[in-house]
Amino acid sequence: MAEFVVLGASGQLGSEVVRLLPSEATAAFPRERLDITDLFHVAETLRSLRPRCVFNCAAFVRVDDAEEMPDEAWRVNSLAVLNLARLCAEMDAMLVHLSTDYVFDGRKKAPYTELDVPNPLSVYGATKLLGEFFVRAYCPRHFVVRTAALYGRKGSRAKGGSFVDRILAKAKSGEPLRVVTDQITSPTYAPDLAAHLVRLVATEKFGLYHLVNSGYCSWHEFACAIVELAGLTATVEPITSDQLPLKAKRPSFSALVSVRLLSAGLPPLRHWKEALRDCLSERQQAH
Repeated sequence: MAEFVVLGASGQLGSEVVRLLPSEATAAFPRERLDITDLFHVAETLRSLRPRCVFNCAAFVRVDDAEEMPDEAWRVNSLAVLNLARLCAEMDAMLVHLSTDYVFDGRKKAPYTELDVPNPLSVYGATKLLGEFFVRAYCPRHFVVRTAALYGRKGSRAKGGSFVDRILAKAKSGEPLRVVTDQITSPTYAPDLAAHLVRLVATEKFGLYHLVNSGYCSWHEFACAIVELAGLTATVEPITSDQLPLKAKRPSFSALVSVRLLSAGLPPLRHWKEALRDCLSERQQAH
């Protein structure tokens, strides 16, 4: 028995969720211990543990690779999620499922709310949206949480570290920094997101939520802020998306904002720059 199950527990978000939950009541599964695409193993594991709440922090997140590996992206982001939704419904458990700003097409040119209609531009976005639909259709006690531009104390292994990790590494090594100005997003600090997820579960006010740090910026502005707040001297060259060999189309404006958090009794997350400052300060202290 376990009150909480965390899937994708070794990732940059899953590891933060695990930190906040009582260890004696939590079963944490990195991919090496439980692959969510192994439907029978997942069913056997969850039925034996009978959790009150499952956090699904596992996903296929390599946006460009998804264009060439659509079946794999679909297995992880859609089919495995359908399995989780049905299992949680069977056990009357809560399911917290993470989704993405890439379910939107960017044409709104203003932050997207939970009321806006999705229209993904990529295989990744489409598979994540289908996963959302499965959770909302099959699991009554659900939280579908869209977030964006996630970074944290621990980088994404699948992506070779977070955006913050990659910018810091290049700035310190003197490598040229070229970052797009024509994609707007909402940088989100994994510890902040994890804390709000745990608070949200306690409300039991189920539904769809957008959870990102407040405000938004271009990836170029984000990179400049990382360099500046880290006290580094590096030039960040502004470029446009068509100057990069991207296989997947990205939305030009996918910042998120929530119109539902207040009704759940929760405040917005702090501004992204404040969160970034804390992240970089903590990294410096750790070294």
